[in-house]
Amino acid sequence: MITKEKTKKSVLEVYVFGHHIPMSPDKARRVIDQIRGRSYEETLMILELMSYRACYPIFKLVYSAASNASYNMSSKKTNLIISKAEVNASTSTNKLKPRARGRSYPVKKSTCHISIVMKDISFDDEYREVDSLESVKKMRWKKKHTTIGYHNMYSGGGIWDKK
Repeated sequence: MITKEKTKKSVLEVYVFGHHIPMSPDKARRVIDQIRGRSYEETLMILELMSYRACYPIFKLVYSAASNASYNMSSKKTNLIISKAEVNASTSTNKLKPRARGRSYPVKKSTCHISIVMKDISFDDEYREVDSLESVKKMRWKKKHTTIGYHNMYSGGGIWDKK
């Protein structure tokens, strides 16, 4: 009997799915493209400041994923990034709009599925913290001596120097 073992990669990721969210997938995709690959804190700031209707359900999904990661995996929310985020079209509901002379006109209301995968970067070798002082020490300047010229237009003579 063949059984699948859980790999290390699946333990480090948290999946969140939002099904049948009543909005167009293109409008939700516009917001998802802005947050893909960003950290958790940066994502929350972006979603709070953007003025799209799609931001609120996506905000709820990201917040839920972070709480699940902190509770289930006991990871810090500062170490989470959004590794994958996608929007797929779902079923559309048909509603009828009343028109003149007692007739009706069909209106299609689209829905979408949103899936977000958050990854904890503290366990991943690909991401590591870089000390800013180490990067400054490694920089090599081509010229050791630089001269800076300062030109003051008010005390350099000319029409403005009359007293």
